[in-house]
Amino acid sequence: MLFGGCKQTLSIEGIMPERALIRLKRAEIPVFNVKKEEKTRIVLQVKRKDVEKVFAIYPNVCYNVSVSTPYVVKKIGAKGLLRDLETLMKRAGLLLGGLLFALLSLYANTFVFGVDVVGAAAYRRDALTVLEKEGVRIFSPYPSGKEDKICAQILALDGVEFCSVQKRGMRVQVEIRTANFSRPSFVDGDMQAKHTGELVALTVLRGTALKKIGDKITAGETLVESLFQPEGAGQVRVQVIARACIACTYERVIPAPDREGAFAQAYLELGLLEKDEIQEIAVEEREDGFFVRIRYAAVETLNF
Repeated sequence: MLFGGCKQTLSIEGIMPERALIRLKRAEIPVFNVKKEEKTRIVLQVKRKDVEKVFAIYPNVCYNVSVSTPYVVKKIGAKGLLRDLETLMKRAGLLLGGLLFALLSLYANTFVFGVDVVGAAAYRRDALTVLEKEGVRIFSPYPSGKEDKICAQILALDGVEFCSVQKRGMRVQVEIRTANFSRPSFVDGDMQAKHTGELVALTVLRGTALKKIGDKITAGETLVESLFQPEGAGQVRVQVIARACIACTYERVIPAPDREGAFAQAYLELGLLEKDEIQEIAVEEREDGFFVRIRYAAVETLNF
C-alpha cells in the first residue's frame, strides 16, 4: 500500500473477534493499526508476506466450504483517495511508458525527417543546396534560427519574390513563389553536364555539340561549346541554347530504419526536378542498411 509500507488491510468477523489476534500472535504474525469497527468485526493490517499465513489459520469459508472456522477473514481494498493512489501506482509502468513515448516524440520533433518544397518546383534543387549548406539535413537536428538566412539566399535567385521556411512536425517546408513577370537572363559559357550517365538526347539551337547520343558522360564534362564557326568565317563566341537528356543510375547503401526512409533520403539527395523522370526503383535490405538503386532520366538545359 502507498501509506503504511507493503501492508494489506484485513477484516476479521466473529464473536469476540479480538480473540482471533491471540492465534496470530502465537504464529508470530505482526499486526498493525487494529480497530474495532463493530461488535463482531475488527480491521487490522498485516505485512503482505504474512497474508497467506493469516488465511492458513482462518481459511476463507466462502471458497472452502469444507472448512469451519469461528472467524471470517477478508481482504479490504483501499478507499477514496488512497484507492486512487494505489491504482495509480499499479499503473505506474503504463504511465511511465506513455511519458517516455511523449518525451521521445518531443525529442524526435527536433530532428528533420523530410523536406517539402512547394510552389516553384523548378527551384527545388537550388533550395536543397541552400538547406544543405546551412545544416538542414535528413536525420539531423534542425538548426533553429537560420530561417531568415536561408530565405535571403533563395530570394537572391532570379525570379523569386517570396520564400518562407518552416519546421512542421518532423518535416521542413520551403515555400517559393516567383514574380509574375520575370525577365529571362541568358548564361554565358559552355554547357557542362551536371550528371554522370549516358547521353540519350541532345538538342542544340546555338553552340557546338561536343558529345553525341550514346556517349558516356561524367559530371563536369562539356556537352556544348559556346564557340561556333559559321560557314566561311572564323570561330565566334555565342550564348549556348541547348537541351540534353542523360540516363543516370543512383546506387548507395543508406542506413535507415525502413525501406521508405531509405528511399526518402535517396530521393532528397538526388534533388530531382519536375522535368526529370524516375524509370526504375529498387530497395534491397542488407546488414549495413538498405541498398537503393534509382534509374532516372535527368534533363539539363542552358538558355533553352
